[in-house]
Amino acid sequence: MKIMTADELRSLQAPLKAQYRERPETALVTLRAEGRVGENMTCKIETGKARVEAGLHPATGGDGQSACSADMLLEALVGCAGVTLRAVATALGVPLRDATIRAEGDLDFRGTLGVSKDVPVGFKEIRLNFDLDTDATEEQRANLVRLAERYCVVYQTLNHPAKIEVSHRVI
Repeated sequence: MKIMTADELRSLQAPLKAQYRERPETALVTLRAEGRVGENMTCKIETGKARVEAGLHPATGGDGQSACSADMLLEALVGCAGVTLRAVATALGVPLRDATIRAEGDLDFRGTLGVSKDVPVGFKEIRLNFDLDTDATEEQRANLVRLAERYCVVYQTLNHPAKIEVSHRVI
């Protein structure tokens, strides 16, 4: 596998950045996800790359055979943070031999199952950890993580929630 250089990354992104500066409306892209309700408390999600079947977490009665959407949220955070970290390290010319990104979050399933109305539904806390294999200085490492946070779409969306509009229709 060939590792992309900072110059290659810049040349790849330069025309996009120029286009977005000149015509800001072209930077607005609508991403889509679609799923269909399946059997046994599942939802089949078309990702464009592969089909994922989401189901109930075992803590809510699931059999553990399907992907848990809460796990997928953490996986999306890890994936986005990892890609962003690599891109930032490349752009800054900071050598990064390897990195492990971990996300863990605390859920109280009493809220999800309606056992207690006092318990909120969703993660109470999410922790994102970066283990970096690099000779970078402490200042460079801190800058890498700061910029990974700054430019990671999933991190920023979780940290500053987007307005979600819900609608329905009969088909």
